[in-house]
Amino acid sequence: MTLLAHDRYCDEIAHQVGRFGSVLSFGADLSATVPTCPDWTLEDLARHVGRALRWTELIVRTRAEEEVPLDRAPGSAGPGAQGDPVALTAWLEESGEAVVRALREAGPDGRAWSWSGNHTAGFWARRMTHELVVHGADAALAADRPFEAVAADVAADAIDEWLEIVRFVQRVVPDGPTRELRAPGRSIHLHATDTAADLNAEWLVELPEDGVTWRRGHEKATVALRGPLTDVLLAFYRRLPLDAPGLQVLGDRGLLDLWLEKVTFG
Repeated sequence: MTLLAHDRYCDEIAHQVGRFGSVLSFGADLSATVPTCPDWTLEDLARHVGRALRWTELIVRTRAEEEVPLDRAPGSAGPGAQGDPVALTAWLEESGEAVVRALREAGPDGRAWSWSGNHTAGFWARRMTHELVVHGADAALAADRPFEAVAADVAADAIDEWLEIVRFVQRVVPDGPTRELRAPGRSIHLHATDTAADLNAEWLVELPEDGVTWRRGHEKATVALRGPLTDVLLAFYRRLPLDAPGLQVLGDRGLLDLWLEKVTFG
């Protein structure tokens, strides 16, 4: 697996924050329910994203050696007034600028505690990139706005990271829902239909007893999910239904449904 360059992640964070802010600042109803996170309004979602950015900025800037309480992050409470898109957008943009600045100063190998065991600023650059991609899609859905395609290198890396997170959760929470994703001999194939061949935007995900494994490539599987890369990513993150236009499921759909049912975090 090859990660993107650290500066590429930083650039994408700035880009995704801008996209999110544009949803808030162009007449969106901040009280609208987020369909993919139904316990949240659009404003709740924006505040969640901003707090995550502020918390990450604190961890990276201070080279934290251990977990830091969220409420210690400067500005994490967000704007005092509810329902103010201008203030909310400005706060979100300031949060993005702060975390990008901290990440660039730290560099990919800078010390920074994380929940994953990878205690580097590079971990957070990658994690925040994909947090913003997925929650940006949530925001667009809540505002009933189109979500433009994610850059192919970013979308492919997001799938890689998501598979790593699933594997991590299987290891640290062995009795959690992902314990059922152990099905030797069964597999899932993801196939992006709109990318250049040199990107190799296909994955074979296998489900052995010792935890999820995957590799890039075109191989037969128990079930295949095909479609544009951004749509495959969002479906795999449970942000698009499997029967969305442009997506195609071939083979044992029940296995893919099981995956989506058990991978309930994120």
